Amino acid sequence: MLHPLSVVIITKNEEKNIANAIKSAKFASEVLILDSGSEDKTCEISRKLGARVEYQSWLGFGRQKNQAIRLAKNNWVMVLDADEVITPKLQLEILEKLKKPNCNGYLVPRVNNFFGKDIRFCGLYPDYSLRLFNKKFGKFNNLAVHESVILKGKKDYLRNNLRHLAYESVGQFIDKQKKYANLSKKKKNIMKAILSPIWVFFKIFFLRLGFLDGWRGFVIAYLYSKYTFWKYYR
Repeated sequence: MLHPLSVVIITKNEEKNIANAIKSAKFASEVLILDSGSEDKTCEISRKLGARVEYQSWLGFGRQKNQAIRLAKNNWVMVLDADEVITPKLQLEILEKLKKPNCNGYLVPRVNNFFGKDIRFCGLYPDYSLRLFNKKFGKFNNLAVHESVILKGKKDYLRNNLRHLAYESVGQFIDKQKKYANLSKKKKNIMKAILSPIWVFFKIFFLRLGFLDGWRGFVIAYLYSKYTFWKYYR
């Protein structure tokens, strides 16, 4: 017996990405878009591609995703970001697992594409994230940013990649990291603002072999260190 699947995606002004995300999720019995007030063609594109579109004013990442999960028709859900695609091999693996699930949730490996290249080092691969789960046993925490799923019961790992089209440009990376830093609830800490960025750069570029990703590895290490500064100095 194949358990029906809902793929849920939260959106706001994602007209550039949403078509690819929805097309990659068409193997599911439902694709649900929970939009928080897009002013572009996100909702129009989503409906044309057969997705169900609902509205919810912004609650923060964790709460917003929980609302999308609550609205899903099926117990088994796959949480997808608008700039992600489910690869064909991952689609087949998910369908196979849903014939006879052996746990309540699955962690999915994610390959991140920065500036036109899939990143294999910097600590960014396989970047496991719990995305496929039975909503009777799991939900997101209520963090405003860097939210994660709290799952009751056993979990397992999938083998095939989810692909994240993370950043096309350095400017796009900086804008998003500033947004995340502002959403962070970290208290201002001058000492950490000075010392933590140095450690973050060293860890990503050297310990996690970011130098093997070439100039992209250097830029990623540098920008994550800047994000750490913003987080503690804002």
